[in-house]
Amino acid sequence: MHTYSSFKQGVQAGLSIAIGYFPIALTFGLLAKTTGLTISETVLMSLLVFAGASQYISLSLITMGTGLIEIILTTFIVNIRHFLMSTSLNEKMEDDERIFPKLFYSFGITDETFSVAATKDGTVSAAYLFGVISVSYSSWVLNSGLGHLVGANLPKILQESMSVALYAMFVGLLVPSMKKAAKVIFLAVLAACFNSIFTITGILEPGWAIVSATLLSAVLVEAIETVKRQRRLDHES
Repeated sequence: MHTYSSFKQGVQAGLSIAIGYFPIALTFGLLAKTTGLTISETVLMSLLVFAGASQYISLSLITMGTGLIEIILTTFIVNIRHFLMSTSLNEKMEDDERIFPKLFYSFGITDETFSVAATKDGTVSAAYLFGVISVSYSSWVLNSGLGHLVGANLPKILQESMSVALYAMFVGLLVPSMKKAAKVIFLAVLAACFNSIFTITGILEPGWAIVSATLLSAVLVEAIETVKRQRRLDHES
């Protein structure tokens, strides 16, 4: 009874995520159609990846003809924050949770599901997390397929123009973060500069240029931040 009650609470808590995923997943399905993915490929990507930003980036890389390895590396870099989220959430889980359920529900950790679980009072049970993830995951997968179906019925010229929405989505993801910290602005500009240099000069292929620019800018920004923190500490002492 306790397990069912916790699962039900999780489903209720995840409904808001499911509603929020509706337009994003729908747009993903539309863009996947214009990128050239079949409906089965679109749904399969949502089933296996379940990561909005990574799936949008993958569509962009696929459009550029990027190789599989570059797409996997880029996805890994984008989602590397999940290591920290999983570690943090593990501390909040009930002590009696076994390793198998943890391996299973770790797949369903996204920014939104993590936020819901992390802000819950007290500990979090596997049943509760399964409830949150199940309704969120279902919404993402089903609406991705629905978006592809809708896109298939749109006029050809409108399907082709939908590719602009992909870049609008990237801007929408970036701007809120840029408002919060100057560090994010510097990181974005630096990555864009590196990517432009690598691409224009032909040093690297487009896919590798994105991966290299992301890693290089992240390392440089973090190095600068480390130096600034050390100088601040030296000044205070």
